[in-house]
Amino acid sequence: MKIELMNDTSLQNLTDVKVVKRDGTETPFYGYKIDLVLKELDADDKTKAAVYQELLSFMGKKTVSTIEIARAFISGLKKADQNILAQKYVNYRRQDEENFAEATDPQYKLSQLFDRNSRVVHENANKDSHVFNTQRDLEAGVVSRALGLRMLPDLVAKAHLRGDIHWHDLDYSPVTPETNCCLIDFDEMFKNGFKIGNAWVSSPRSIQTATAQMSQIIANVASLQYGGCSANRIDQLLEPYAKLNYQKHMKDAEEWIAPEKREEFARAKTKKDIYDAMQALEYEINTLYSSQGQTPFTTINFGLGTSWISREIQKAILKIRIKGLGKEHRTAIFPKLIFTLKRGLNLQPGDPNYDIKQLALECSTKRMYPDLLMYDKIKEITGSFKTPMGCRSFLQGWKDPETGKEVNSGRMNLGVVTVNLPRIALEAQGDKELFWQIFQEKMNICHTALKYRIARTKQAKPENAPLLYMYGAFGKRLKRTDSVDEVFKNSRATISLGYIGLYEVCTTFYGSNWEHNQEAHDFAVSIAKAMHELCAKWESEEGYHYSLY
Repeated sequence: MKIELMNDTSLQNLTDVKVVKRDGTETPFYGYKIDLVLKELDADDKTKAAVYQELLSFMGKKTVSTIEIARAFISGLKKADQNILAQKYVNYRRQDEENFAEATDPQYKLSQLFDRNSRVVHENANKDSHVFNTQRDLEAGVVSRALGLRMLPDLVAKAHLRGDIHWHDLDYSPVTPETNCCLIDFDEMFKNGFKIGNAWVSSPRSIQTATAQMSQIIANVASLQYGGCSANRIDQLLEPYAKLNYQKHMKDAEEWIAPEKREEFARAKTKKDIYDAMQALEYEINTLYSSQGQTPFTTINFGLGTSWISREIQKAILKIRIKGLGKEHRTAIFPKLIFTLKRGLNLQPGDPNYDIKQLALECSTKRMYPDLLMYDKIKEITGSFKTPMGCRSFLQGWKDPETGKEVNSGRMNLGVVTVNLPRIALEAQGDKELFWQIFQEKMNICHTALKYRIARTKQAKPENAPLLYMYGAFGKRLKRTDSVDEVFKNSRATISLGYIGLYEVCTTFYGSNWEHNQEAHDFAVSIAKAMHELCAKWESEEGYHYSLY
């Protein structure tokens, strides 16, 4: 039932008062929260009026602490002779504090792990909790969650624990200032070389060496961030190195093979090299373990190459996946395959690569992957074609302000915070005005959380993740003394606002058959549009690309 506020005791008069949280954070005074607590306590109108009257004593003040609000609330309940409700409210606050203390206690969280708590042990389907290095990662993860909640702004940590928002990957961030997911700039690394550990790795001279280097890069990148990584246009990326194989075979053919057979010989040998190299890459990725105790979440994109070498790379990827892993021919989990469809290239019968599109469909039918991307639609929506990052999210089109060139590989995401929209709808209880009021508060919390993610990630130093920042994986080669913000700022990196439950929000307001209701449809669009506009506003003010998931 909607709560009606009495005109002479309206909390709207307190909208200019700032509430100071325990950690010093200031937020607006949200009167609806008082209403929700009173409803939870099942307070009558007389009790409500008494509480409102106590709270109105803050009128004219610039700031008020959460402790002062709690004391005024209890005082109002007692003046209304509601001592039992006052005690109930005290118990409610005490339980809230105890829950927070428990969630931020590393020793307690470790005890859950050692007790084989199913939620902790099975929190990630990619991790085998029976393996030593995975167990070590899980141990570090539960401690990091507890410490991370202590590091977060108070209102963000509590909103996460209540389920109002979700701070993703708390087992890694913010304890470590790692990035989330990325598109690795393999092209830059292959051309200029890179260093892993104590070894300097030079430019590959064959496709076999190139794929071997790829697997090493993937393993190290996966250990230096907590999200997935992707390879963009792998068929075109590897083509120059397969061409080196072809040239070597042609040179051998000139010495041993009759002139009319040399081309055939070199092509046959190169095709075998391509198949073996792509098979090795598939096996190596699936047998890798990152420092996080799991197979690196890897995505590779292909399908746009038109040369015979690029076509052979595409066909090899698909045939290897169809064949499956090992003697049992199991479906490989990684790399996640993404095949690009493009009009005039492979979409329709008669297109030059239509046969490979058909092979991709066979593979997708038998082995779940590849996913299919429409080149023309991606370009229309985002401004240019690019592969999604390992976390399956897309970068927006972006041009380097210094060169004016389109850049995709080498860019990254700094993390995600998701808002729980259905909870807002349930708390609003059919009141659209109240929905938007609660929505704005949760958006403010999400913005605070996302700004913290950016600030924390910027505290990393290039030497913390040399392969990312100093040796080209993120597209630039920073010095030890440089700021990592050089690869984040000017909207080069994304930071993401996620949302869940838009459908359920409309169900709450309009019933289960709302899809055919234009008003409900417009309401759903208005929510998504409001979030998008906030992301655009935050980007214009801060210089980081806030994206909406």
